[in-house]
Amino acid sequence: MRARGISHIGLAVGLWPSHRIRARIGRLFIGVAMVLICGCSHFSDDFKAKSTFEEANTLFSQGSYPASLSKYQEIIEKYPATTDRVLFEMAIVYAHPQNEQKDYQKALECFQKLIKDYPGSGYRQDSEMMVFYLNNVTAKDRTIAGQQQLNETLRQEVAALQQQVKLKETEIELLQQKIAALEQKAAGLAIQKGSADRILIEKKQRRLTLFSKGEVLKTYKIALGGNPDGPKEKQGDNKTPEGIYAIDSRNKDSRYHLSLHISYPNERDKKRARQLGVAPGGDIMIHGIKNGFSWVGDMHTGIDWTKGCIAVTDEEIEEIAKAVPNGTVVEIKP
Repeated sequence: MRARGISHIGLAVGLWPSHRIRARIGRLFIGVAMVLICGCSHFSDDFKAKSTFEEANTLFSQGSYPASLSKYQEIIEKYPATTDRVLFEMAIVYAHPQNEQKDYQKALECFQKLIKDYPGSGYRQDSEMMVFYLNNVTAKDRTIAGQQQLNETLRQEVAALQQQVKLKETEIELLQQKIAALEQKAAGLAIQKGSADRILIEKKQRRLTLFSKGEVLKTYKIALGGNPDGPKEKQGDNKTPEGIYAIDSRNKDSRYHLSLHISYPNERDKKRARQLGVAPGGDIMIHGIKNGFSWVGDMHTGIDWTKGCIAVTDEEIEEIAKAVPNGTVVEIKP
């Protein structure tokens, strides 16, 4: 049998881009397979082995590649004169793209044995072309395998680095929690010593902050007067003042658990009230929840409910009262 067309296809391989070799070989093997199934003979042993060749080709066409190879081995033993043809067809079976157990190395060994031992064989030229193709494929496979191995190594290294980063992030988070706890403890100790020297109230942020020597000790969420926008102008307007004041007294028996009185109105507030012809009002406090409603807790900050005062929880007003002596500066910002 002569595998027609292989030489012509093979001669063009030098013009193909390397990445197309594998696909081209697949089509080439399928074409060769069709020729194998048809079968042909130029030798006397070919005729004697015809039925066995047909069996081998049938097994090949059915995808029974191991059985087909076994049948070719039988032909070599019985009809040695057909060895060059058998080597060629076995090499095709070994390298066939649909053979899940294909073995390019064994295919190369068959082609190379044919070229070496049967220099005058009609299959030699096609075998030389197939050796060239398969060498390109195996070289490409080695390159791909090496790249895949490198990619896998890099993937493992990246995964290990990501794990290290995750561990470091966990360590940082734990350290941040420890720092926050220490800061809270330090703030608690400072508050217990009554060391706050300034209170900042930010109306827009609904926030009260205790300071000591410029450092923040602690912040609290607050509720304001029911009409919080703008400075207090007159008695009964439900506005919380804006300006610089001081804690000038405290009431432990307040109707709002405990209260710290703010020195409103100051001279500026009084002047504005005189210009408006109104009473400036007074009794502006920092205080807790109304007696009997302490269970509300920090939910009280959901609305502005005072008549112009600054409200915190009962626990918070007790803490603030310990931290700030009379005379502590109170700045109230819009």
